[in-house]
Amino acid sequence: MARGKGEDGPHPVDRHVGRRVCEKRLALGYNQSDLGRALGLTFQQIQKYEKGANRISASKLWDIARFFKVDIGYFFEGLDGVQAAGVAEGGASFDHGHPATRYTIEIGRLAPQLSTRRQKLALELVREMADEAGTDEA
Repeated sequence: MARGKGEDGPHPVDRHVGRRVCEKRLALGYNQSDLGRALGLTFQQIQKYEKGANRISASKLWDIARFFKVDIGYFFEGLDGVQAAGVAEGGASFDHGHPATRYTIEIGRLAPQLSTRRQKLALELVREMADEAGTDEA
């Protein structure tokens, strides 16, 4: 398990931490190469971290937290202790719902720049599209 892979792929905690790194990187407007340069790594290594394929060492996670100017605990927010214990004992994996994407993060970053009226219009549009997607799947 040196590379963060168990019997069924990367450990859920490694995936969660990697996802949090990716979300924060995108929210701050950095690409994988930017983060890699700051840490002395290649963008490919950052990709592996973000997918959970390679575990992030404690010292590297510390460096990432300093680069992003966040507390190291930020990367573990959203993990439930009971869920983490269940996974360690071979229980069910984490249910993260819909993971953030580059697009959802960008929408969240841009929305506050809109007037309240335009935010409401955008919300109505997204709700309508989500409803249509739900009926398409049924």
